[in-house]
Amino acid sequence: MSTAEIGNVVPDALDLFDDAHRVNPYPGYRRMRENPAPTRIRLADTEVTVLSRFADCAAVLASQAWGHGNADRLSPFWDQEASLPGSFIRMDPPDHRRLRGLVNKAFSARMVADLAPMITDLVDTFVDRAIADGGLDVVRDLSGPLALAMVGRRLLGVPEEDAELLRSWELAIARGTDPEPLLSPAEITARDSAGKAVVAYLADLVARRRADPQDDLLSRLVAVEEAGEVLSAAEVLGICVLLLVAGMETSINLVGNGIHALLSHPQQLDRLRRDPDLVGPAIEEILRYDTPTQFTMRVALTDTTVGDQTYQRGDGVIVLMGSADRDDDVFGAGDELDVTRYARPGGPRHLGFSLGLHYCLGAPLARLEASTAIRTLITRAPGLRLTDAPLDYQPSIIHRGLHSLPVEITTAAN
Repeated sequence: MSTAEIGNVVPDALDLFDDAHRVNPYPGYRRMRENPAPTRIRLADTEVTVLSRFADCAAVLASQAWGHGNADRLSPFWDQEASLPGSFIRMDPPDHRRLRGLVNKAFSARMVADLAPMITDLVDTFVDRAIADGGLDVVRDLSGPLALAMVGRRLLGVPEEDAELLRSWELAIARGTDPEPLLSPAEITARDSAGKAVVAYLADLVARRRADPQDDLLSRLVAVEEAGEVLSAAEVLGICVLLLVAGMETSINLVGNGIHALLSHPQQLDRLRRDPDLVGPAIEEILRYDTPTQFTMRVALTDTTVGDQTYQRGDGVIVLMGSADRDDDVFGAGDELDVTRYARPGGPRHLGFSLGLHYCLGAPLARLEASTAIRTLITRAPGLRLTDAPLDYQPSIIHRGLHSLPVEITTAAN
């Protein structure tokens, strides 16, 4: 980041989110945190504040003074309906509270726990194949197929032969959740087309589940009821699209980012191999260190103050969780990977799954998938190492993840 991006000036968002920062945005985040003045950027004709410090980001995410403002047309951001049609992730109370309660009833902790044997079997199959082949692409051959199997087939009941079609729609929609002024016309067209296609596809699936319920989350969503409240067909579709995009991208990128981080820090990888029970704390550290969701947007629903800055109703902010989770004031050496950080009692909470009303619904499933995949791969392939291939990141700036991560495997340590 150039110095023109820091302070009270209003740089163009293309500068802040330029491709030059894609591989490693964190030095730029640090410079923003160290500047006493907030960063202001321009998104097309809109000026918004970028919050980069942990205290400010956590305060906004946890406060009901901040939301999305769509119901009252308060939002200064672009129309986001096309990127996640019908999603309650864009809603504020009371609508959000009602839908979240109904979804929580269907997406229970017991349901997630019951998925553990299937996840273990799938990961073992993928790793068996990788060991036999002497390597794999972590995204293409492990995290991607695992997320497709769990979210696509097991939760939504999508037939296996449609999995790749689902993935292509999901990638187009995920890219389309980025700030619209940063998207090309072709990307907007691809997002809108994918949104229409996936809604039509899932609408047909919902109709079939109403007529013939199965043992999947979609059937539970169709049937869920509490105190006379039920989910409408449109609401079920919105939840399915959210699970497809947010759920799959988080899980896929958490595994990919995690393997890359560990292989880039051999001492931390060795520490985890010597004590595999650290995998739970290690997943939390990976979520903090290289979070799959770099930022989100919020709108002031009322006049309010964050830190020493005052905001008026309708003001917009970008909550940069990727920066907040590297804040030295909270995490000490924030740029260092430490797989034992969350094994110590009283450690600070990270924002990798957000905070407050919009805390990630699929966090337990993402943790289960990632811990199983990473633990199995690093323990069964002690000679795991990166290839010389350059890092290939997805074009999305909200969703931070690798398009490809080829690794070599031997069964003996180097």
